[in-house]
Amino acid sequence: MALMTGDQYIESLRKLNTRVYMFGEKIDNWVDHPMIRPSINCVAMTYELAQDPQYEDLMTATSSITGKKINRFAHLHQSTDDLRKKVKMQRLLGQKTASCFQRCVGMDAFNAVFSTTFEIDEKYGTHYHDNFVKYLTYVHENDLVVDGAMTDPKGDRGLPPSKQPDPDVFVHIVEKRKDGIVVRGAKAHQTGSINSHEHLIMPTIAMTEADKAYAVSFALPSDAEGLFMIYGRQSCDTRKLEENADVDLGNKKFGGQEALVVFDNVFIPNDRIFLCEEYEFAGMMVERFAGYHRQSYGGCKVGVGDVVIGAAALAADYNGANKASHIKDKLIEMTHLNETLYSCGIACSCEGCETKAGNYQIDLLLANVCKQNVTRFPYEIVRLAEDIAGGLMVTMPSEKDFKSDMVVGKEGETIGEICNKYFAGKAEVSTEDRMRVLRFLENICLGSSAVGYRTESMHGAGSPQAQRIMIARQGNIEAKKGLAKNIAGIK
Repeated sequence: MALMTGDQYIESLRKLNTRVYMFGEKIDNWVDHPMIRPSINCVAMTYELAQDPQYEDLMTATSSITGKKINRFAHLHQSTDDLRKKVKMQRLLGQKTASCFQRCVGMDAFNAVFSTTFEIDEKYGTHYHDNFVKYLTYVHENDLVVDGAMTDPKGDRGLPPSKQPDPDVFVHIVEKRKDGIVVRGAKAHQTGSINSHEHLIMPTIAMTEADKAYAVSFALPSDAEGLFMIYGRQSCDTRKLEENADVDLGNKKFGGQEALVVFDNVFIPNDRIFLCEEYEFAGMMVERFAGYHRQSYGGCKVGVGDVVIGAAALAADYNGANKASHIKDKLIEMTHLNETLYSCGIACSCEGCETKAGNYQIDLLLANVCKQNVTRFPYEIVRLAEDIAGGLMVTMPSEKDFKSDMVVGKEGETIGEICNKYFAGKAEVSTEDRMRVLRFLENICLGSSAVGYRTESMHGAGSPQAQRIMIARQGNIEAKKGLAKNIAGIK
């Protein structure tokens, strides 16, 4: 089939029997739920931009499997140019939504599983790579969204999977049959899981032989029997449930999404299994996925950062403070930090290399440096944005107050008139426009969008310590010692 439009994508979700729970209740029409729909709109934007001729080069690619035009979010990288375009595409989507558009995890999982299965088959003579190529062909032919799921709840962090009091805190095989396997467990913090047609599951850590039941990778539809999801809360999320909510939402159209994905004795047929107890390859799959996903943050968070910088500059304009030298300097610093993140994303792409399977992976050291910076710089960008915006960002009355016609003043003024009077900025700027940009900054700094821009920057694709471990591993300190010895004349 041809590439779907955004509307066709949304309609395709309605055909799924995905089980979604929120606030202790089953949500039947989750596609139109006001708390969920903004995140669906974000994914729809990945389809809409792929239909736009001006973005065709970034948003689409030629499938290395079918030879047909596909959405780049489903692409296997064939060159360092593909890796660079991935980062540029992610920055574009961040600029268009100021939110998490959720398809990066699937794209990064495709490339990690593709190369890892090739090497498993090379060693064991299995058919995982053939299984995966057939699966990805299905994804390409149907233009699907796939959630790449890696993170398990983990339970006691001091214990490996096989030593946990409750084995279900890591996804694991509970039964092996001739025609497939049965799995049980859960994946936590899953970005865009409810908005996906399919799920691609990977192990979350390196494994030992004792943990081989947990060394499993497979794919299944979002409405598979035994699979259900519990929607995750976000800060200020119930504002979306308020009647006629608009200004107070900050970002009315777009938003992110996370969920707990539960596998309640789910059957996986043989042709959808990509790893089954070959425990020594779990670490390879994790490391490659993490590398790709840490590269991703050098694109998506930068695009959102562009919008944050623009909003902070607007707030300064509307406050009448845009000519102040310290404001200009803060905007320069925000831009410097944001472009540094982008530079890392581009650098690790340019230094990428071909895998044995034929697709390209990034430079792992530079990808981890990229993500290490992402754990810090968005927080500083947000701090500076809050500094520029001022306290009104978090203390202003509600949108209903600004629109209220209740008379309270001695001279007959309404609550709305009083609010619009006292919260006006520059004369040529409406109070509503000033409130809109401040509410947007509140949303991205502290509200529901802060999940994707702040906390996800810290913990997504691995927490800061995970990158530092990889930097230590990839940094090649011994070679650097050799350089110093050579120049210093030490034998």
